[in-house]
Amino acid sequence: MRIHDDLFAQDARDEEWLPKVGKLGWTVLTKDSHIKHRLVERTALLESGVRAFVLVSGNLTGPEMADIFVKALPKMNRFAVKHLPPFIAKIHRDGSIESWVSE
Repeated sequence: MRIHDDLFAQDARDEEWLPKVGKLGWTVLTKDSHIKHRLVERTALLESGVRAFVLVSGNLTGPEMADIFVKALPKMNRFAVKHLPPFIAKIHRDGSIESWVSE
C-alpha cells in the first residue's frame, strides 16, 4: 500500500497525480466523496484509467476507516474483477459496495 502524501505533495491536484497512479495500475482508496461532483477531478480519474473506491461515510476516525476498508476488501476484489477500469465505487459504513461512476 502507498500513501498519497508519501509520493506526492499534500496539495497536489488530482489531475496531476491520478495519471501517474493510473499508469501504474494502482487502485485509489479515498474518503473524498465530493470527487463525483467535481468535473475536472472526476474527468482526471476516469481518463487516468483508475479504479477508485470512495468511503462515503463521514466523521470517521482513522481506525474506523481502516476497519471498513478491511471489511470491504473481499467485496472490493470481486467488484474490481467484474468491472473494468476506470470506475468509482462507493463503500458504505457496513462494508457494502455499489457502482457510482464509470465510463
